[in-house]
Amino acid sequence: MEETNISQEQNPLGTAPVGGLIGKFAIPAIISMLVSALYNIVDQIFIGQGVGMLGNAATNVAFPVTTIATALALLLGIGGASNYNLEMGAGREKKASSIAGTALSTLVITGVILAVAVLLFLRPLLSLFGATTDVMPYAVDYLGITAVGLPFYALSIGGNHIVRADRSPTYSMTCVLTGAIINTILDPLFIFGFGWGIKGAAWATVIGQVVSGILVIIYFGKFRKMYLEMSMLKPSSECLKAIISLGMASCINQIAMAVVQIVLNNILRYYGGLSVYGSDIPIACVGVISKVNQVFMAICIGISQGCQPIWGFNYGAKKYDRVRLAYRYSVIACTAIATVFFLCFQLFPHQIVSIFGTGSDLYFQFAERYLKIFMFMTFANGIQPMSSGFFTSIGKAKLGIVMSLTRQVLFLLPLIVVFSLIMGIDGVMYAGPIADAAALSLAILFARRELVAMKK
Repeated sequence: MEETNISQEQNPLGTAPVGGLIGKFAIPAIISMLVSALYNIVDQIFIGQGVGMLGNAATNVAFPVTTIATALALLLGIGGASNYNLEMGAGREKKASSIAGTALSTLVITGVILAVAVLLFLRPLLSLFGATTDVMPYAVDYLGITAVGLPFYALSIGGNHIVRADRSPTYSMTCVLTGAIINTILDPLFIFGFGWGIKGAAWATVIGQVVSGILVIIYFGKFRKMYLEMSMLKPSSECLKAIISLGMASCINQIAMAVVQIVLNNILRYYGGLSVYGSDIPIACVGVISKVNQVFMAICIGISQGCQPIWGFNYGAKKYDRVRLAYRYSVIACTAIATVFFLCFQLFPHQIVSIFGTGSDLYFQFAERYLKIFMFMTFANGIQPMSSGFFTSIGKAKLGIVMSLTRQVLFLLPLIVVFSLIMGIDGVMYAGPIADAAALSLAILFARRELVAMKK
């Protein structure tokens, strides 16, 4: 018991100034998230310039697979990291390390299973995801290659959360950054230099993911701070249960995003075909704008992920004032950043869309309207995903799951379906800000209640 107290008192997560800790952990986390988003954005930009609109549409149709892989990675990565910090805060180091070991090995296993499933059912999946006849060949080429990198992608995304929980945020950032730089260099070389087109973009992505995954393996082999034995890498049902409990919120949020994207692609394919835009323009435009939104969400989720070790450790150590202060700082940061993005989306929609290639007048007309209307509540959109991470970090798994479900499943999905029945293709645009406003209201309500309970 004496060793436990010494460990808690010496850990900077429980003693260092909260503002400085958030900066130390959040900035590398934000960079890591931005770099993860960069994988898809760089592909989108070079594919738009080198392949065209159908190439952009293909990456949008293939993207639900990436979202599902991210969901599994976050289930195990955030679940493992959150439990690790809670157990370390409570002074149970060996149990914390066993949880980390189970998370790491299970990340690789699930990545392999997903890759095999995607390759076995490639065309049926792409048809389900909304591929049109013209888009299908590009989507098959792209997803057929990127599926090979899914085990490394899962290990990179999920493993980096555990690296960060092990008090190595800079190394975590380096893993992802290295892969993204490789991807960015190889994209133009493969697409334009070698003339491989969309296949070149896919191979560049896979190589970057492999390098990031290998760097995670090297960390736990040579540079880790935690106590970790080979036997701890054998998946434990007890540890897995704890991991899934706290990782489920983030996983469900990503799965919900994949479901919404699949439904959205099919609605765009159907109602776009009934409009002046046709089916391919809406699918391509929404794919581009979803990548733009990824940049904003990467920053807000990065702030949340950077705060998770602080929230989890201090909650485990019963230092509730520090938990409340860290949450307050994260809300201020997310709101300030969200306001900047809101102004950019409203004032410069044409310039933003133009980054991802050229198109017809109808293409830009739809893209600019969609960006301005669908993203109208951006100024308040950082609080809901950040609050989901907050509840998960302090062990409130059910609240984290509710927060994850609110925007995507409870509000956005039904509104997209209902509004498109009434308004056609325009209904999709107006569903976005209404769902955002409803999700924000619930996030404020639940977070306020939890923070007041801590104060008492």
